[in-house]
Amino acid sequence: MSRIAITNLTVPRDVDSVSRPVVALSATSVTKDWENARHQHRKAQLIYSARGILNCEIEDGVWIVPPQCAIWIPGDLPHSARGAGETECYCLFVEPDAAPDLPKTCCTISVSPLLRELLLKAAGIAELYAPGGREDRLIAALLDELVAAPVEDLHLPMPRDPRLRRLAEMMLADPTDKTSKADWATRIGMSERSMSRLLLHDIGMSFGRWRRQLHVILALQRLTRGDSVQTVALELGYENASGFVTMFRKAVGKPPARYLSDRASGAQSASVPGIMLPGAISI
Repeated sequence: MSRIAITNLTVPRDVDSVSRPVVALSATSVTKDWENARHQHRKAQLIYSARGILNCEIEDGVWIVPPQCAIWIPGDLPHSARGAGETECYCLFVEPDAAPDLPKTCCTISVSPLLRELLLKAAGIAELYAPGGREDRLIAALLDELVAAPVEDLHLPMPRDPRLRRLAEMMLADPTDKTSKADWATRIGMSERSMSRLLLHDIGMSFGRWRRQLHVILALQRLTRGDSVQTVALELGYENASGFVTMFRKAVGKPPARYLSDRASGAQSASVPGIMLPGAISI
């Protein structure tokens, strides 16, 4: 298992023991796939992707973090994280009471240019910054922007019911499978009506919306690594690129090319050079 080398910062081994509302880590850069096993910490965590796709898994879902987005993980929530290929990210560890109205649940948020610059700036301050000083005010502004940041719907909920869990695992294993909802219900030993009702109760999504969300997440992973829209459309079982683009726009509000272009332009302005150092910390 690869670990993440932190640039330009001596990383505290126990962030929960640092007596400040926020602990910020500077940019990371990895040139191969990496994964950090399931773990947890008392402080909440923000992981911001400046470049590359990150994935975070918790018990009831998979969260995707495309460039210029971040994932918020509440404190004491077991999670694992992984990245594919070259990634750059910033991490904040935040005391649960550091600011009112911080998210109470795991979510993916969009990072504005102001929030991005505050994150980059915070990563360069000393871990034990002086209370009441300039750095303290910067952290306060960062927390204000974090509270106001819009949430993006890039979450794939995983059902708890064993039969629905089996359905989810089969669809994840073969997302191109065009089996109808009725036939999927038969495969897992349920009626179509019972499956639909239980899905809504368990994950708050219809079967069609859940499958669309799955395709968006898989598509972003493939598109970010350089696959063409046509290739991704065919890999996900669409007859042509047009149908895939329509699905993608309906799910995220933009066609794939526009979505990725917006993310890429933000990533270029956020990218900073760094020197790989041996210190490491699990995110």
